[in-house]
Amino acid sequence: MRLRFRSDSWYLVVLFVFLIGAGSIFLTLPISQAKPVSFIDALFIATSAVCVTGLSTVDMGSFSHVGQIIILLLIQLGGLGIISFTSLLLILPGSRIPFRRISTIRSFYVDGVEYDPRRIVLTIMATTLIIETIGAGVLSFCFNQAGIPDFYFYGIFHSVSAFCNAGFSLFPDSLEAYAQNPGILITIILLIILGGIGFIVLQDLYRRITRKSRYLNFHSRVVLGMTLGLIGLGFIVYFYFENTNSFITLPLGDKIINALFQSVTPRTAGFDTVPQNLLSQPSKVFTILFMFIGAGPGSIAGGIKVSTIFIIIILMIRHPSPEGDIQIGKHRITGYTLNRATVFFLKALSLLLLGALVLSLIEGNRGLAFDAIVFEVVSAFGTVGLSLGLTPQLSLAGKLVIICIMFAGRIGLISLSFSLVRYKKYDITYPEGSVLLG
Repeated sequence: MRLRFRSDSWYLVVLFVFLIGAGSIFLTLPISQAKPVSFIDALFIATSAVCVTGLSTVDMGSFSHVGQIIILLLIQLGGLGIISFTSLLLILPGSRIPFRRISTIRSFYVDGVEYDPRRIVLTIMATTLIIETIGAGVLSFCFNQAGIPDFYFYGIFHSVSAFCNAGFSLFPDSLEAYAQNPGILITIILLIILGGIGFIVLQDLYRRITRKSRYLNFHSRVVLGMTLGLIGLGFIVYFYFENTNSFITLPLGDKIINALFQSVTPRTAGFDTVPQNLLSQPSKVFTILFMFIGAGPGSIAGGIKVSTIFIIIILMIRHPSPEGDIQIGKHRITGYTLNRATVFFLKALSLLLLGALVLSLIEGNRGLAFDAIVFEVVSAFGTVGLSLGLTPQLSLAGKLVIICIMFAGRIGLISLSFSLVRYKKYDITYPEGSVLLG
């Protein structure tokens, strides 16, 4: 194996860094602030916005209307993914993406769709614009009914934030004041789900609905099946454990909607209708699990993705064939895909353990609870934005650690780990080395 600088992956990393840096500078300008905000807090907010996380060290009220618009733009650019805006820059005008760059594009967005960059960009932008516009219209109406003066801006901001799975809210307590407003909650739920299943699945669903295709492809069925399954599991868990806990004051109908909302938001939106520190311990454990899993590949959301956890579950209950493949129905999952999922899962878990260790070493002596630290690290890696109240209490070093974890969670472990590495086929075959397991 020899090292080789792969400009494509690093080009995208540099662009993310540039966007975060530019956003940080703009947020430190007096015109962007309603209250004084330090540079480290501006950097934290810019990173959280570009990485569509939603963690915040300061209240959104600390920023002026201009500052909030800047944050909205950072969310939109980060949510769409720099790849959708720069795929045209990776090639000469009028040409198609070279084969060697297809893996770079796949890692970020569009595995399974045509590799015409203009078509990719137009599809992503058109889909995003249509969904966010509809969401903004519905939310603006709901906020107007709720008596919000600037309801148009609130509708646009929360629609973009929800579809991009960012979790930023202009309200100081997220959506807790609207726990009994089904119109707002259901709209946010739908936007989160649509933003989390991925553009590939959305495109496949559109073809199926318009009868351009008779069947959904295997990837879409896996993503939709896992998404519905996790939402159903989460709904049962949260309704059971929070019925007499954090939901105790709510009527039955609102309990149902809030249980559904809490089931959707950890993967990976970050809005909340009840303070997360009021959840029961079992609910917190499931929230951490959902934040780690995330949503669909090729989507705006983070986490290790539902397709990865699907393959891990399959590996736990099925043994690969001698060739290393696993057959599911009339489809075959290759050994290469199984290995990629396993490696990605282990690297994500390793990063979380390392992040929790480092943050506990930094913040543990200050009396911050370990469960809150773990919750914060998983939320940052999964680009979720939920917190047990730890974020505003972070020290300077703690903020920098969370910034790095958010960045790694957004860019992707595969890009960060393999951007300098190209595997070379060995000409010599050595004897098999036996290693005992178990």
